[in-house]
Amino acid sequence: MPGYFKKTLFALASLISFVSFILIVVAMGTPKWMTGKILCKTGADLVNATDPELVKFIGEIYYGLFRGGKIRQCGLGGRRSKFTIFPHMVKKLNTGLHVMIIIFLCVAIFFSLVSFGFCILNAIKVPYRAIKGPAGVCLWNFLGGGFVVLAVTSFMAAVKLHHLTERIANFRENVFQFVILEEHFEDCFWICVASATAHALNLLLIAISGINFPKIKTKTEEVNVTAEDIMY
Repeated sequence: MPGYFKKTLFALASLISFVSFILIVVAMGTPKWMTGKILCKTGADLVNATDPELVKFIGEIYYGLFRGGKIRQCGLGGRRSKFTIFPHMVKKLNTGLHVMIIIFLCVAIFFSLVSFGFCILNAIKVPYRAIKGPAGVCLWNFLGGGFVVLAVTSFMAAVKLHHLTERIANFRENVFQFVILEEHFEDCFWICVASATAHALNLLLIAISGINFPKIKTKTEEVNVTAEDIMY
């Protein structure tokens, strides 16, 4: 049986693994990975809008991995619309990269659950196989955190290198052209970053659990037995 200190560490690690699983699921299901401001360039050019008038042509956009929405401002008031990435819009995006982001997160979910199970196993007993012990827990957390990092990095590449926001903003826009004025990574993106941080924290906890702290020994008084004590 593991000691109370190791039990506590592995119990905490199992909780962190489960929290990481929840964070990834929430992030994948929420359409707020990116927000931005979009300018209706075609409308602004038609009326030769100056700086004070450009406000009438600046809309908003937000999106996640599966859906999003935008407010089009082309001089006649805002028009709200919602969209889904699959199955139609993904053809206009970098399909392989977008699908890989989702796959990376799904694999990270799997390893988070595996880490959760192995942490509980190590909190209950000492496994007889090394892969089921701390080494295995380190491996699953390293893989889980690594795939989250790959997903986050791939999403940043899609936004910055492949102009993901601009492609989504101009999807099925035959008349008007939109340009991106601002774009910001939102809560769901940072939730994934927090999930990767949670796996790194687990690696630290497992490393601490392997440290053999010196035991505190109490001095025992030496008993001197004399001949007089034996007589009495």
